[in-house]
Amino acid sequence: MKEKQENWKSRSGKNTLKLGIWTGSWVLTTALVAFGPDFIWNENRTLTLMALILNLVIGLLMILANKNYVNSLDELQRKIQLEAMGMALGVAVVFGIGYSMLDTTNIITHDAEISHLIILIALTYFAGCVIGSLRYR
Repeated sequence: MKEKQENWKSRSGKNTLKLGIWTGSWVLTTALVAFGPDFIWNENRTLTLMALILNLVIGLLMILANKNYVNSLDELQRKIQLEAMGMALGVAVVFGIGYSMLDTTNIITHDAEISHLIILIALTYFAGCVIGSLRYR
């Protein structure tokens, strides 16, 4: 039993590391797409498109790594993650559409930026993980 538990911890740790690597790679390629055209390759559309394709491919690999990570968790950890992800998805849809409508109806004077929504999603997911971990302690 102890060997099985250590094997699970080892697999879970490897999946956590892989997820971290793919997430970091995706963040770096996102920065490359955002800043490359202005600071590295002087608005070259071909290089921008290539960087965007690379970003999408790495993003898909990050999604697969996240799936593997969740599958490596025990039932309780998986439940906490699922609840946090569900809450983050709901907040993203409801508040994202509401925020966009505030912009399109000119109720707010600035443009609705996706970065604001990403921050809200991340904070919601983080809070969901913390609250779930405390609730099921």
